[in-house]
Amino acid sequence: MTSPRERPDGRRSWIVALVGAVAMIFTFGTPLSYGIFREPFAETFAVSTVAMSTVFSVMLFTFFIGSGLVGVLAARISARAVLLTCAAASAVLAPSLYVVDSYPALVVVFAVLGIALGTVFVLTASIVPRWFDERRGAATGLIFVGNGLGLTVLPPIWQFAISTFGVRRGFLAIMAVTAVAFAVAGVVCRRPAWAEQSATSMGELLAWVRQLAGTRTFQLLFVGMSLAFAWYQLLAAYAVDFFAARGLTDAAASTAFGLIGGVSIISRIGGGYVGDLVGSRRGFLASLACAALGVGLLVVPQFAMLALGVFFVGLGLGGSATLYIPLLMEIFDPEKDTAVIGVFNVAAGIGALAMPPLGTATVAYTGSYTVAILLTLVVVLGAFWLVVTGTRIR
Repeated sequence: MTSPRERPDGRRSWIVALVGAVAMIFTFGTPLSYGIFREPFAETFAVSTVAMSTVFSVMLFTFFIGSGLVGVLAARISARAVLLTCAAASAVLAPSLYVVDSYPALVVVFAVLGIALGTVFVLTASIVPRWFDERRGAATGLIFVGNGLGLTVLPPIWQFAISTFGVRRGFLAIMAVTAVAFAVAGVVCRRPAWAEQSATSMGELLAWVRQLAGTRTFQLLFVGMSLAFAWYQLLAAYAVDFFAARGLTDAAASTAFGLIGGVSIISRIGGGYVGDLVGSRRGFLASLACAALGVGLLVVPQFAMLALGVFFVGLGLGGSATLYIPLLMEIFDPEKDTAVIGVFNVAAGIGALAMPPLGTATVAYTGSYTVAILLTLVVVLGAFWLVVTGTRIR
């Protein structure tokens, strides 16, 4: 039985979705601002930029791998407790750069940060849709609007905070706000009474994962979803420098990078509705096609084509980010929601470990951005083909 105030698509459902959307602002926005972090952090801690790129690749790795594993294990744990733990971890990390003075210590700080941010993402993305029935696509779009807003505002905010207050104070301020947002999510966001965590034992859950890994559909989608995340992680490694090379100031370049996330808000809102109308598979593949078109346009030297490329990349990013969860829920057991998303976050983490140093090294080795852009395009097209094939054979 459920409370009259707690029913699918009810008022309480939308409160959970709104709070989840606010928490989402601080999940992807920070780890995907690493192109802005690289040089100031390298100067502050006397570490080479190449070494710093590996620190941020570890952050992305733990964001996906660590949080993915936590997501699998958290299928039987109170979501509220896990979210509050992430809030506490963020609060502890906020002043940590005042006591950190070495490369290994930086790796630890950003590894823990990645787990905290990614875990909030996994739990929020898997719990909020469970509060909805008829409006599930729209609600998923709402929380990913928060995700897109973070990609829009956090890069220029990080750039401003670091240039104005310095690395340590800027990190302290933004992480303190992050901790507050996560604490509010921990208080409000929980699984609804009609969808309490699975009664499946931990052994049965792990056995389910092993069985799932043996299917052809899972294998294709595991790689396909990894690439569906990896193309943007690769782009983020060189995008700010690329925009600056096109003649923009540092602040304008970070803003242009943020505009990709800004445009993605359009498709994050519309993607949920489109998914409800035409199906998550068609919507997801259309989003990847937009991303491929946008990345291809970045090669064209005209500024108008650059702006159009940013627009299509944003559309592709938002649509695919919104629709991949409903797509997975259609294919795999929705009762294991957190575990499903956690497993596929592991897929994203494998690609994330390589993307920052790969993007940095490609530009450094070739002396231009053309090869990096073409490599990004290949990754998008690979994701498209694998998802088409993986969803066709089931």
